Amino acid sequence: MRFVVTLAPSLSSQTLEVIAGHFHPPDQIHAIEAIGSGNVNDTFLVRLENGSGHRGDAFVMQRLNTQVFAKPELVMGNLIALGSHVQQRMAAGLPELRGRRWEVPEVVFTRPDTPLQPSHWVEHAGEFWRSITYIGAAVTHDVVVDQVHAREVGYGLGMFHRLIHDLPVDHLADTLEGFHVTPSYLSRYDHVLDSWLDRVDVGEATDARLASALAFVADGRDGADVLEAACDRGELKRRPIHGDPKINNVMIDEASGQAVGLIDLDTVKPGLVHYDIGDCLRSSCNPAGEEAGDLNAVRFDLSLCRSILEGYFSVARPFLSDADLLYLPACIRLIPFELGLRFLTDHLDGDRYFKVSRHGHNLDRALVQFTLMRSIEDQFEALQDLVHELTRIT
Repeated sequence: MRFVVTLAPSLSSQTLEVIAGHFHPPDQIHAIEAIGSGNVNDTFLVRLENGSGHRGDAFVMQRLNTQVFAKPELVMGNLIALGSHVQQRMAAGLPELRGRRWEVPEVVFTRPDTPLQPSHWVEHAGEFWRSITYIGAAVTHDVVVDQVHAREVGYGLGMFHRLIHDLPVDHLADTLEGFHVTPSYLSRYDHVLDSWLDRVDVGEATDARLASALAFVADGRDGADVLEAACDRGELKRRPIHGDPKINNVMIDEASGQAVGLIDLDTVKPGLVHYDIGDCLRSSCNPAGEEAGDLNAVRFDLSLCRSILEGYFSVARPFLSDADLLYLPACIRLIPFELGLRFLTDHLDGDRYFKVSRHGHNLDRALVQFTLMRSIEDQFEALQDLVHELTRIT
């Protein structure tokens, strides 16, 4: 008997089964379960069984948020280009992968015997759906478990970069123009803030928590262009990046505890590897997590940062330039500021982008990121020393 669990009230069990049936024979679909905690797309795990009743095969089905990804067909093109490149790199052999499992989610095409032409996506009721292969026998975590886990998170991102760093950026579409470009987010924030000030009521305008968040932006906006300015000067160059390599996008093998792949590849695009490194450290080095309810518990753990960077450099160091390494401390401080800025902007703009469970949710998220940024600033000299030690910048 099939069962369906969904976190998206607008979707019925019948709708999900119809869509899943475009990718796999309906009589083999055993269950469709909502999975993941993403803030953008709706994600489901479709479990299958063969004719003998054996269960185990599965694939991931997602409804893409077309308000975020306005051209989802370009997202799919990037996934196909990335998958093809990585498979070629892995087939050629990579010493750092010897004896290790590594998987890349692959695009699942629709069944050839459906009314639709074989395709890598389905349109249903004006919505865009796609399916990718499932990395089984692996788990993700919202916070770092221990130093070994931290090192594997760093290894996972490093291996991902190692496999894609030589994929020509002109083979990838820029599916999210301006993504991670902090000066653009700052300009957007200024515009939204002006509009908010024109309509805000007195009660909200005097809210202490909001005033604190606004002060963080005022204090932190200098230096928001540090990475983009370096890129404009030719010191840094754009490469393929994941775009959202937070800790719960790194899959960890249940048995070995080793990183086996990165998921949520919709944000793959040309960018600076610093965006990925900073985002990975931002999400991994705060033991209180991104949804922390107590700001006093929010801190940047330098020992976790060390383990993650050790894992990352163990596979990614060969393709990084001296300039790449020089700007690492700056990106570690910048990315929490950028995300906090985005959360705060969305709060002021009526929660249009990120999923929220209550009013003020995005404000809470922003304050977590700003508090983390302040913790990084307080340890910035030690952070510079750490990067210098691990990379031997001269």
